[in-house]
Amino acid sequence: MLIQDFENIRALCCKELNENVALAYMICKEPEQLGLAWYTVNSAYGDTIVMPCRLDVPQNLMFGKWKYEKPDGSPVFIAFRSSTKKSVQYDDVPEYKDRLSLSENYTLSINNAKISDEKRFVCMLVTEDNVFEAPTLVKVFKQPSKPEIVNKAPYLETEQLKKLGDCISRDSYPDGNITWYRNGKVLQPLVGEVDILFKKEVDPVTQLYTMTSSLEYKTTKADIQMPFTCSVTYYGPSGQKTIHSEQTVFDIYYPTEQVTIQVLPPKNAIKEGDNITLQCLGNGNPPPEEFMFYLPGQPEGIRSSNTYTLTDVRRNATGDYKCSLIDKKSMIASTTITVHYLDLSLNPSGEVTKQIGDALPVSCTISASRNATVVWMKLSAIEKEPVGTVSIPEHDEADDISDENREKVNDQAKLIVGIVVGLLLAALVAGVVYWLYMKKSKTASKHVNKDLGNMEENKKLEENNHKTEA
Repeated sequence: MLIQDFENIRALCCKELNENVALAYMICKEPEQLGLAWYTVNSAYGDTIVMPCRLDVPQNLMFGKWKYEKPDGSPVFIAFRSSTKKSVQYDDVPEYKDRLSLSENYTLSINNAKISDEKRFVCMLVTEDNVFEAPTLVKVFKQPSKPEIVNKAPYLETEQLKKLGDCISRDSYPDGNITWYRNGKVLQPLVGEVDILFKKEVDPVTQLYTMTSSLEYKTTKADIQMPFTCSVTYYGPSGQKTIHSEQTVFDIYYPTEQVTIQVLPPKNAIKEGDNITLQCLGNGNPPPEEFMFYLPGQPEGIRSSNTYTLTDVRRNATGDYKCSLIDKKSMIASTTITVHYLDLSLNPSGEVTKQIGDALPVSCTISASRNATVVWMKLSAIEKEPVGTVSIPEHDEADDISDENREKVNDQAKLIVGIVVGLLLAALVAGVVYWLYMKKSKTASKHVNKDLGNMEENKKLEENNHKTEA
């Protein structure tokens, strides 16, 4: 009761007396105003708060007591310890029920530290003729959660100020600050390019803060594959600390600046009858999905996907092919396609019957899209030496070989026919000689056999004659 009476009197004096009065000054001023320094205990959220009583225990101590002060300055007593009975009593304060421990040296411990424990506590040692006080200020800190970037934009568009996302960090005490980074460098607000909106909310029950920072950013192509991060800076029992988020890379959309066209599949030469596909590509992100294709001789474009297929192409398909964007036809690309061809005609053709020694004029007429080489063949075998080479200029209309070349070809044909006829005559002569030789050999053989037969008959007749005579 003595302590409570003292506090009541002090409160009354502070209310009624003018501070110009010395007595009121001594009674009403806070300890630090009287030259006593504050003693602060820092504790992490959920840990045990340990507050030593920073007073020397007097010889005639009656008891020790702890209290805390409400925001309006009124005291709330929470623990009592007698110096004689060694007993400890805890006042009926709901928020500290089963959380207090008062040691023999009057050190007060509060387990499971909460934000509501952040207040001024006072250790009081009472003797018969005096009351000694030592205040302690409790500070509670709560490390926030690791920040994360949420509500991410699915993509960013160049030259547009667009919300990139929100950086959020929860359950902090006291509140912290959030910083955005691009490729490790701090992003500072800049009108029209970087806009940062910060807000914080406090949970009415836990009194913990949730910090959110929204970033609007005007991106460029230089931001492709650039990592964005954020961090939260907070104060803990040991000072200032920072926690960083994971990196986030955003898909950057940018318009097409160049169009290209190519032929698929790639070939060194396209010939009649081939199927070819034109593919048009834009270097934007995402790439265009549709294009306008322009064929030779057709001023009106054909709207298609990024590919257009030509089947069974003919020589008249040779020309310039173009493609452009649907909405920006001035952005165009072109390629030249040449369809190669080679027409051959042999005159005479088919089976030709000639007498040995007759002339056989043969001409080969060609029409080609590029220089061609004529190779003559006999009995499906290529002659060792080409007998005629014809150069054809490249143009669309088919050309026959020139008269001069045709005459050369005819001369070569006559030469071949002459060689063939000569070989046939030589073979014929050899055959006749061989036949005569074989015929003569057979006649001589018959004469020899006839003579041998006559000798055998004569011998038998002689033997018969001897037998008759006997």
